[in-house]
Amino acid sequence: MTQVPPSRDSRAESRGRAWAPTLAVVAALLLVGGVVVSMLTDYLWFSSVDATEVFTTTLLSKWGLFAAAGVLTSGVIYAASALAWRARPAFPPAGGQRYREVVEPIRVKLLIGASLFFGFFAGSAAAGQWQTVQLFLHRSPFGVKDPQFGRDVSYFMFTYPFQRFVVATALSLVVAALIASAVTFYAAGSINLQGGSGQRITVPAQRHLAVLAGLGLLIKAAAYRLDQFGLALRDSQLLTGLKYTDVHARIPALQIMMGVAALSALLFFVAAFRGGMRMAVLSLGLLAGVSLLAGGVYPSVVQQLQVKPSEVVREAPYIQRHIDATRYAYGLDDVKKQDYSAVGDPTAANLAEDTGTLNAVRLLDPNVMSTTFSQLQLIKNFYAFPDLLDIDRYTIDGKQRGVVLAVRDVNLNGLDPALRNWANDHVVYTHGFGLVAAFDNTADQAEGKPVFVESNLPPSGKLGVKQPRVYFGEFSPPYSIVGGTSAGKPVEFDYPTDATATGQANYAYTGTGGVSVGPLWKKLLFAAKYQDANILLSKLVTSDSRILWDRTPAQRVRKVAPWLQLDSDPYPAVVNGRITWILDGYTTSANFPYAAKTAFGEATADSLNTGGQFGFVQPKVNYIRNSVKATVDAYDGTVTLYSWDSKDPLLKAWQGVFPGVVKPSTQMAVQLVSHVRYPEDMFKVQREVLARFHVTDPAAFYSGQDFWVIPNDPTKENSQQAQPPYYLTVRMPGQKQAQFSLTTTFAPNQRPTLAAFMAVNSTPGPDYGTMRVLQLPRSTTIPGPTQAYNNFESDPTVSTKLSLLRAGGSQVDLGNLLSLPVGGGVLYVEPVYVRASKGNGFPVYRKVLVSYGTKVAFEDTLSQALAVVFEGAESAPTPTKPGQPKPPVAADAEAVLAKALNDAQAAYDAGQAALAKGDFAEYGVQQRRLAAAIKRAQAARAKLPGGTKTT
Repeated sequence: MTQVPPSRDSRAESRGRAWAPTLAVVAALLLVGGVVVSMLTDYLWFSSVDATEVFTTTLLSKWGLFAAAGVLTSGVIYAASALAWRARPAFPPAGGQRYREVVEPIRVKLLIGASLFFGFFAGSAAAGQWQTVQLFLHRSPFGVKDPQFGRDVSYFMFTYPFQRFVVATALSLVVAALIASAVTFYAAGSINLQGGSGQRITVPAQRHLAVLAGLGLLIKAAAYRLDQFGLALRDSQLLTGLKYTDVHARIPALQIMMGVAALSALLFFVAAFRGGMRMAVLSLGLLAGVSLLAGGVYPSVVQQLQVKPSEVVREAPYIQRHIDATRYAYGLDDVKKQDYSAVGDPTAANLAEDTGTLNAVRLLDPNVMSTTFSQLQLIKNFYAFPDLLDIDRYTIDGKQRGVVLAVRDVNLNGLDPALRNWANDHVVYTHGFGLVAAFDNTADQAEGKPVFVESNLPPSGKLGVKQPRVYFGEFSPPYSIVGGTSAGKPVEFDYPTDATATGQANYAYTGTGGVSVGPLWKKLLFAAKYQDANILLSKLVTSDSRILWDRTPAQRVRKVAPWLQLDSDPYPAVVNGRITWILDGYTTSANFPYAAKTAFGEATADSLNTGGQFGFVQPKVNYIRNSVKATVDAYDGTVTLYSWDSKDPLLKAWQGVFPGVVKPSTQMAVQLVSHVRYPEDMFKVQREVLARFHVTDPAAFYSGQDFWVIPNDPTKENSQQAQPPYYLTVRMPGQKQAQFSLTTTFAPNQRPTLAAFMAVNSTPGPDYGTMRVLQLPRSTTIPGPTQAYNNFESDPTVSTKLSLLRAGGSQVDLGNLLSLPVGGGVLYVEPVYVRASKGNGFPVYRKVLVSYGTKVAFEDTLSQALAVVFEGAESAPTPTKPGQPKPPVAADAEAVLAKALNDAQAAYDAGQAALAKGDFAEYGVQQRRLAAAIKRAQAARAKLPGGTKTT
């Protein structure tokens, strides 16, 4: 018999079938290889920061939940389908045999594939809940009970989310098993949907599906039970939590629905073993009807007939719960609020009390000064300063002084494109160098430039920097290979210098940061991670080399503490001679009962930050604590977490999950504590909440007439963004001296006046974190920031002087508008900068705008401006002791005149001396003495022969 050779098409088809498994294996190996490389490099990274327990705990939690949920889901689907197939009838109905013949050959493979497919997705979903599970396992009590159910708040924060997760998982398992069983029964011929005289569903199929339906209904009954507690977290237009209708209608309805669901489940179980499926099915209709009537219609009737006619009375107790819970959850339950008239003329005594505030007024706007810092101190284009400088305070020459500062970080984007190559990007330009700082309340008198207290390369100054190199910064390259040498010489660019022939000093990293990349297997590992053969082949990578990656302060803290929500502004400080990044970490939740929810991104957005740069753990929160202060060493990348709010139950729970990762605050260095400040993002959230929840009376809260708003930033043209809070040194009424504080203003709703001023003490100590609010009268006409800014712009003298400054090719930049409580009133200060509009012009301080009450000043120095606005202030009366005789009146007019003239000259000289020193309070006192002496001289002159009386 002659054999026919295979055709060309059949051979091609055979080759295609042969290649398919090979390609699948290669794809699987690449996928698995990528996962392995990622896990190994992650493990090495966590080892480098001494946090392997974070890596292993997180990994085991995720994989454990993935495996448990995946295996359970796959097992349930497989078992349900297998049992359904086993119960197939011996003689399927017409048409059923055809489905059996199609399914039977592939049944096992199809079942295994479907089970694994759905198991994978179920496992992935469960792995995403690892934090929910861990918090439940390590929950800690709050010691505060909710007013409706009498349960500790920890139930809602830890237990309720876990129970929801378990119920949702169980319900999805039952639904998946029900669907898989029904499909299998249909394919096996146990369910006949094609009509005919035969039985539509077999008895085994009925029993099987009835049991699953009963289980689903039992789980649904449990869900109804949880729904009652969920009402404490539900948002409505009026409040968060239970309202009158919830307590008197929805909770009873849910209890009825829970009972009907349990009864329906019982009927299905009975039907599965004793028959009577009709009653069971009818019970589903009963459940639907009860859900509609009791869960929908009845609460609506109660709302319309009982609540609406007298809503404020009905809801008052629940509004009070809402207010109390919200203030506690956001840390606003101990705000110290006092009335503040903000009117009247200050006395010399008033001004003397506020000398600490006035001497520390910040004249350098950190948002404007970035360009000036860059022009004066960047030195090389491959360095960079952030657009917004940081604010801190240091003890310099024995006095605490405020500074604006920034790290001089490396920025590869500034390199000449011709110099961009692998060696320069990853081996040569590896680190920044030093930081730059300037006094925040003064400028060079002649040129208006900042007065630097730390500057130049190599750095010099008074901040005590001993290790200026910045290998871990906000602009650091994705990865750098450091510590290597070429021909025994360092290759890393350190800083420019004229002391060498090359014009640069080189350096080889000697720190412990990163991971050694000397061994061949590590070179292979990181070459695979970055898909870069240069790591393996370059001779610049030596046995001493170390690789640094995930280098920004936020990246490092987020990896070590994935449960923290980070503040969007890490800031540098010099601690024991080393540049150290300080970050604020928040524990947050959206499960605090009755507390209002806040969109974190919206609350923290302002004219300088349009939404935060690090993303958010969760989009909405209703509980927040600054529980952790984190540090990152700029040289070796060491990450350290310190417990700042040790009473926080959320922090306690996470300390149980990751024991030993968070250190007690008592281990913080003294210098580190001195640079701690109140976190800005949390303050923004709190001020957003306090704008409404400063109202504590339910009826007033219901009306909303006394709510405040955050004023828009008037210094930004056409800005609809909120004015940012400012770190200032202020003395609030009742404080003995000015303190470094974070401040903000509030405006009445739809009015440009000032409603309140708030400051939180940012100086570490017993008073740290204390919030003080100065509430102005509701009928006040004191201008708010927007109105004060408009007053500056509309003042004829100011407008003329600004026009003169803008003449001749100059550009005028207005700085931040600062609000300060001074002398019983409100002082507004806005620095004015001038820059050349062409070329590389940069802003320099030239003048300052000041307003107090109705007075406006536009002067070269703050002292001169303050002297203008305080010129009419009355001096404080001198107390007289009982029985003390009054001063005798001089009989000799000439002697009185001579003394008055001498006093006038002395007062004038003293005033000029005070003005030169910047002591405006003393200047005001001497001006009043001068005026009094002139008045006495005029009076004495009128008594002399030929004298003329003046008025």
